[in-house]
Amino acid sequence: MNTRRRTVLAAGAAGAAALATGCGSDGGNGGDDGDTSAAPTASAGAADSASPGASGGVELARTEDIPVGGGTVFKERKVVVTQPEEGEFRAFSAVCTHASCLVSTVSDGTINCPCHGSKYSITDAAVEAGPAPRPLPAERISVSGGAIRLT
Repeated sequence: MNTRRRTVLAAGAAGAAALATGCGSDGGNGGDDGDTSAAPTASAGAADSASPGASGGVELARTEDIPVGGGTVFKERKVVVTQPEEGEFRAFSAVCTHASCLVSTVSDGTINCPCHGSKYSITDAAVEAGPAPRPLPAERISVSGGAIRLT
């Protein structure tokens, strides 16, 4: 009986620790969702700060592939790149902040999640329609020579 009780308590403690670890993460920002208006932006004329060919990052697309006033979801990289205004490119995580589904489309000025209907602004990834609790995190990109790179 004592051995069984010890086993049950140990299993319960391990489960509680795993739950706290999985649910307690705040992404390292101390719980501050912050202002996403400072999301990294790349302009079509901007040069990559890293030397070309060195560690310029993974090329996602060409600038002409991202529609003005829209965007493209790169499911394999879990990134969405938008072009709110001509020559202004932004990138965000494609993982919905509600239930971790991948967003699937960009239309009518929003990045759209198919799971529960969350919508995010193409400009700063602010939540436009819930149930998402917070904006999509910004991703870093560079634009140089017509190439959009994830850095």
